[in-house]
Amino acid sequence: MKIRALVLLGTVAAVCLLLLTLQMRGHIAGASDALAIVTTPVQSVLARVNKATVGLWSTYRDWKNVRAENRRLREETQQLRVDALRVTETIEENQRLRRLLALKESMPLATLSGEVIAREWGGWVRSLTVNRGRADRVTRLTAVIGPDGLIGRVVDVRPGASIVQVLTDPTSTVGAHAVRTRTQGIVEGEPRGTLRFKYMARDGSGIQVGDVVVTSGLGGLFPGGIPIGRVRTIDDRGSALFSYAQVTPAVDFARIDEVLLLTGGAARDVAASFRTDG
Repeated sequence: MKIRALVLLGTVAAVCLLLLTLQMRGHIAGASDALAIVTTPVQSVLARVNKATVGLWSTYRDWKNVRAENRRLREETQQLRVDALRVTETIEENQRLRRLLALKESMPLATLSGEVIAREWGGWVRSLTVNRGRADRVTRLTAVIGPDGLIGRVVDVRPGASIVQVLTDPTSTVGAHAVRTRTQGIVEGEPRGTLRFKYMARDGSGIQVGDVVVTSGLGGLFPGGIPIGRVRTIDDRGSALFSYAQVTPAVDFARIDEVLLLTGGAARDVAASFRTDG
């Protein structure tokens, strides 16, 4: 088929050349018409091929431009999403700082604001590192709070940072009482990263799920009235000396970013600085 096509093309070209030569020499009358009859279809085909080629090139060029435009639009969309996330983060940070400032201004004790710069994990948050230390005159056992309640106490002070033991650490204990019933007890951290409220069974009648547990102020380490959490479940041990309640912490230790260190004095009641709704 290829050979036939080449032969046909060569024949047409030879005829066209012959007719053109005869026309120029004047040997054949009407050679111009014959030449037109032969060349017109060829010219038409070539014109269509040229037009198709130009159209194909234009389509390819438009396709490349569309791809480039789509890429640019995707990049702009991604950048807008990033900017929106930054704005959201900024708004949330502003709200957190406003709450912390409001708490700081309402506290009857001297406070020092700090930022969480690290967390120690062991299946749950065991301790926090804040950017306040010996240079800021922070001392061991300083109480640390957030806008929602008690976080823990400083257990190690370094030149520019402090380690805060959070309530859920198994070695943490805090004197506490239930706000509604005034039942006294101790909140202890548990190995699974939860809290339990240990109280005298005979004094704990009436404790209910949802009751707010706050610091008692006894012992002088933590001021009274700081929210610790809410009762989630109750373990009634009947005639046992002590009963227990599982407590959901008021503070999300995995998400807290800003804190207050209570640097001025101890056992004053600060319940009015918090909303406990209980």
